Amino acid sequence: MIKSKLPKVTTSIFSVMSNLASQHNALNLSQGFPSFPVDPLLKEFHIKAIRDNQNQYAPMAGLPLLRESISIMTQNLHKAYYDPASEVCITAGATQGIFTAIQTVVNPGDEVIVFTPAYDCYIPAIQLAGGKAIEIPMSLPDFSIDWNLVTDQITSATKMIMINSPHNPSGKMLSHEDMLQLQELVTTHNLFLLSDEVYEHITFDQKQHSSAARYPGLKERSFITGSFGKTFHITGWKIGYCLAPQALMKEFYKIHQYLVFCINHPAQVAIADYLQKEERYLSLGSFYQKKRDLFLNSIKDSKFSFTPTNGSYFQLLNYSSLSQENDVDYARRLTIEHKIASIPISVFMNGTDPKMLRFCFAKEDHEIIKAAQILNGL
Repeated sequence: MIKSKLPKVTTSIFSVMSNLASQHNALNLSQGFPSFPVDPLLKEFHIKAIRDNQNQYAPMAGLPLLRESISIMTQNLHKAYYDPASEVCITAGATQGIFTAIQTVVNPGDEVIVFTPAYDCYIPAIQLAGGKAIEIPMSLPDFSIDWNLVTDQITSATKMIMINSPHNPSGKMLSHEDMLQLQELVTTHNLFLLSDEVYEHITFDQKQHSSAARYPGLKERSFITGSFGKTFHITGWKIGYCLAPQALMKEFYKIHQYLVFCINHPAQVAIADYLQKEERYLSLGSFYQKKRDLFLNSIKDSKFSFTPTNGSYFQLLNYSSLSQENDVDYARRLTIEHKIASIPISVFMNGTDPKMLRFCFAKEDHEIIKAAQILNGL
């Protein structure tokens, strides 16, 4: 009998809800992927790369042009320089970057601080490295972080802190003051930081994303992960990147080369070409804000309560005036009886149930309107 390395891990809630949506022909606002098509130009760049025979192994760390484009983008946005040759790595989506970064520095017995609700790949990756996840719940209802509580949880075994901003599922963005307090903690206690910034280009209401790259004390000890899947509506391409100072990236490369070695070559060529015009990612916030506003304006008279999301393409809705069912049961019932699928967030909060469901608004406008009609009828 095999001894499971992840005995408590079951089927992802994303798969569960998407399968349930498919079984009951429900509108699927659960899993976070866009329903609208990819820019035809990006498709053409990909097709051209294949036709130009860019189909064999790419360099282990990624195509030089793509790494250089990421370095330029980061410098333009955050005034932070990463050497394309030694401090940038192209990954098989941000999830692989997160996994590899954790394996790079976390050893058996090390503790990693994780803020919950947390994306579901974080804790299993820590456990597979032999580490222990120290879960600190974000303060409700605003999903803020109590830095005094964080300080109290740091021990001699603490190795890393993980952050996610804009945050999935709440859309909460860490402020400049948050980042300064985080910087003080990691420098004082000599910790590593893993900053999941996959929604960095999807921010609303003129709010600025505070990347870890902007803070020298964080930059020198951080892995930063990004996602082209999120940025360019190509989640199925599974391509992202990781930034880290040379000493950390040197060790990251060692694990990366034996985990995946290299990433889809024609996709890298296509994205490198597409990144040459910065408006293709700088316009993302206004694009998604229109969808957020359409969704929220369309349900403003419903019985749900909400705080408009600051970033990402997710919106939390509080259903406590509609039902006192636990969120998993309520999400299932909405899917089966009312034909709309969402994600219950208690599964990422050790069962704490704030009576909130996560809805993805990265959808066609007519789907958003249809979703609103269903929700208004509850």
